[in-house]
Amino acid sequence: MNLLVKADQVGKPLVDVTPASAGWTHVGFRAVKLAAQEREVWQQPGRECCVVILAGKASVKVGEQQWTHLGERQSVFDDMAPYAVYAPPGVAVEVTAESAAEVAFCSAPSAGSFPARLITPDSMQRSVRGKDANTRYVTDILPQTEAADGLLVVEVRTPSGHSSSYPPHKHDRDALPEESVLEETYYHRLNPAQGFAFQRVYTDDRRIDQSMAVEDHDVVMVPEGYHPVSVPYGYESYYLNVMAGPKREWCFKNDPAHEWIIAKP
Repeated sequence: MNLLVKADQVGKPLVDVTPASAGWTHVGFRAVKLAAQEREVWQQPGRECCVVILAGKASVKVGEQQWTHLGERQSVFDDMAPYAVYAPPGVAVEVTAESAAEVAFCSAPSAGSFPARLITPDSMQRSVRGKDANTRYVTDILPQTEAADGLLVVEVRTPSGHSSSYPPHKHDRDALPEESVLEETYYHRLNPAQGFAFQRVYTDDRRIDQSMAVEDHDVVMVPEGYHPVSVPYGYESYYLNVMAGPKREWCFKNDPAHEWIIAKP
């Protein structure tokens, strides 16, 4: 399986990953680029959706509920959290761009336990992980402490020359509370846009071992295994993570060969 999904840089859907195309069960991801007044409709039975306004401004309608003028950042690299909307399964989700906009649709199986709601930037926890050249900046858009049946959504900005999702960690074994099973997608953005980053996905037995050069708007699928990211000097990295699995818990295991890095002075 090729874990790298190349973006269509000129198409309206920049990238579209479905459970069928990925060969897995839980995570769906679609990113679109919309011109002002352009509309995108998303509706799937049995799947909840988290709409993330990555950049630009848009209105979002879920059934009879509507929120307008969502979005304050011009780029995913702006130092602020995004707006998002949670939608239950089966309901039509209509996004209309009020300016040029980039929008993500993150989905997972759902029993329909929760109603639609707006998720505002001030409700999202922002934090710094790592230290030195392992520092990165995290925004929890839809963490496990917030209502959803399956989805977990987080975004990460990684400075030039830094590593991220590092030391390498995995979440592919049903062994709670030590580790949970979660599929994951990485939607990559680079600044400046002509840049690239590197991501490796590998298992302990190297049954999976792929090292990929990722470019702007590409997606890396992580069905299992460790999945670190490295960013070359001169370029800044952003990625949007979508995770889902049999249980909505994020518990991970670091690669024992590299865990010593955490204690490095």
